[in-house]
Amino acid sequence: MVIDGHSEGEVLVMHEAFSYSDGTKQVREWRLRPDGPGRWKGTAGDVVGEAYGEVSGNSFHWNYVLRLPVDGTEYDVSLDDWMYLIDKQTMANRSSMTKLGVEVGQITLFFRKAGK
Repeated sequence: MVIDGHSEGEVLVMHEAFSYSDGTKQVREWRLRPDGPGRWKGTAGDVVGEAYGEVSGNSFHWNYVLRLPVDGTEYDVSLDDWMYLIDKQTMANRSSMTKLGVEVGQITLFFRKAGK
């Protein structure tokens, strides 16, 4: 996964490029905007409605419904996404994916800021 972003006024635009082990690729563009002190709203092409997030200390808690394509069928799954800033270069991301209240998956990612 490669993430790049920039701002357009008060909107943060974030591009995520995914490369999966089976060779498939996916791109998601998030548009995030402030929604009050420490709160954010966001949209993306495969997100149903809006995503809602809140910053607290070194963490960001994010909830959204993702439309997930699987073998020609689309499923709407809920994501409970926690991001933790470890230091200025490193972020840990832990997500729980549920369908109808039942956990169907967990995702753990670590991000490292690229040098320029």
